[in-house]
Amino acid sequence: MIFPPFLKPQDLIGVTAPSAGIAAEDHAAFDLSLSRIRAMGYRVCETASVRSGGIVSAAADVRANELSALLRDPAVSMVWCASGGDFLLDMLPFVDFEAAVKHPKWVQGYSDPTSLLYTLTTRHDIATVYGANAGGFDEDTVPAHAQYALNLLGSTLPPQHSFETFTHRFRDEGEQAVVWETPRGDFSATGRLLGGCLDCLSDILGTPYDGTADFVERYRADGIVWYFDIFALSAEATYRTLWRMRECGWFATARAVMVGRVCFPSSFMDLSYREMIEQALPDVPLVLEADVGHVPPRMTMINGALATLEAKDGKGTLTMRLEE
Repeated sequence: MIFPPFLKPQDLIGVTAPSAGIAAEDHAAFDLSLSRIRAMGYRVCETASVRSGGIVSAAADVRANELSALLRDPAVSMVWCASGGDFLLDMLPFVDFEAAVKHPKWVQGYSDPTSLLYTLTTRHDIATVYGANAGGFDEDTVPAHAQYALNLLGSTLPPQHSFETFTHRFRDEGEQAVVWETPRGDFSATGRLLGGCLDCLSDILGTPYDGTADFVERYRADGIVWYFDIFALSAEATYRTLWRMRECGWFATARAVMVGRVCFPSSFMDLSYREMIEQALPDVPLVLEADVGHVPPRMTMINGALATLEAKDGKGTLTMRLEE
């Protein structure tokens, strides 16, 4: 496993938009977010399409070329995705992945950037960060979970603990207690950390950008601690996706699976996500309603890190360490 070096003061971060860009009405908030990154002591540059609105920031090949230029540039120490979106996958065929291998550097993103991060880690053995996008620090006060993502850039990786409360920003339910559900009992598990947004992983499953089979075999002795962030897959689609993954061997060495709070839940058969996940993954320790994904607060994940996941009494701790 290739672990790029953490950043030093005055290192240059390249921000690019491989999915959606930042629309004009959001530029002020984006500037605030970038100012928080600069306040950590880093320099920031942007590729040409970052501040373009629309469904995607530019044509697929243009987005890939802007990303690839940052991957090739030895002056750039990290590549940070500006935002999420829906159609990052169509730029993957144009990405210069060999440049990433020749010049390993951290690539970070969240949500739609899953497809890029997952390809880099499983196909090219480069650790990546599933955490806040570059535009994710625009609140009046940076919350603790986002501050961890900022601190991570030069971090010694302190443990992350489950949070006390969450508020679903798209549902008027008020503040709720965080309770990690362990339907098969409390546990402690160690393995290589791997995952991302399940909606995106469903799209690239079985394509040339899915290197899971080789990754699972390469780290068979370590096993895998999986994490999944569900944005809008229905309970039925969640089951079908996990079933396909299981049949493709994704969970052959699974030590545990953690699933976050679903952002936009739905079921046309009135089925629960818990029921579907338990049915799809019958033989592995599970954590549901974890601090992963689109309903913050969320943990920051390093794909490829060795991780110990502990879940007990409705709470949990994730400890990551970088070992080849």
